[in-house]
Amino acid sequence: MYASIRALDHLLDSMPAIGPSRRRQLGAFRGELSRALALDAFRPARDSLTTLLDVRTLQRYFDVAESGELRDRLVGGGRPPTSRATNQARRDCVDLLLSAARQPRLQTAAPPWGRDPATRPPVALRPTPQPGELAELRGRLGDALSAQLDPGQARFTAMVAMVLDTAARAGELAGQQLADLHEDMSHVTVRRRPQHSTAAVALAGPDVLPLSTLTTRALRQWLPARGQLTAPPARRGHRTVGEPAVQPHRPARRPRPRRPPPARPAAGGQRPRPRLRHRPPAIRARAPAPAQDGTATPRRHPHPHDAP
Repeated sequence: MYASIRALDHLLDSMPAIGPSRRRQLGAFRGELSRALALDAFRPARDSLTTLLDVRTLQRYFDVAESGELRDRLVGGGRPPTSRATNQARRDCVDLLLSAARQPRLQTAAPPWGRDPATRPPVALRPTPQPGELAELRGRLGDALSAQLDPGQARFTAMVAMVLDTAARAGELAGQQLADLHEDMSHVTVRRRPQHSTAAVALAGPDVLPLSTLTTRALRQWLPARGQLTAPPARRGHRTVGEPAVQPHRPARRPRPRRPPPARPAAGGQRPRPRLRHRPPAIRARAPAPAQDGTATPRRHPHPHDAP
């Protein structure tokens, strides 16, 4: 291991708390620097971290890394150039290391893609509904609420009406709880979670917004159905009327024949012996082995204590 890489490891360990994603990017950046130092063009930077973090060394490293030569794995049998997102992450890692080493950040000749508004591609704006379209949508929801809706339609209608009143995003709508809804269903609390938000949004606190009559009607249909769908299952043996007893499918089993009870002994008699299910095999008597002198009865070996 080169001396500059050992110094780089100490610098990475001394950096403050970093997220796991950025930590993985720094690990990949460290691997690219190790492979770059194996090239002859980076020989002067092998012994000094200061030389490794020099502007000219880093610019040469960017050129080699963006060409794909420092890839640790082959992609399609070769080493194609890295993507723009990878190039941007590589430059971010360099800025973090320079800040940790108390050195000025790298001033590139051309700003990286996505940072300069002049080079950033235009964002296509999505069409927004007009006031007339929103009024028509409210009328259609009111017509749907004039009848009794099934749980799926009631939930969809309540969520659309909630979005119309609060302009809540998908994540904000999913984070709402029953505690955010007032008891009379006239107001609701919304915690804003905009994209790329700052700490100022969290300090501002949630918004308490009024609900329209349309949303209140929709919630009065959806919340009872929600209570039935989220209720815990009843205990076995205490099912409600109309609740089916659903059990998993089991293969049919043949009923086993019941054995007759054992016969009781007669008065003054003995208890009959139980009949065995399987008869034991007949035990054949073995013939005695012939003695050494030819007789049929074998002789017993003399014992030391036997009388002469």
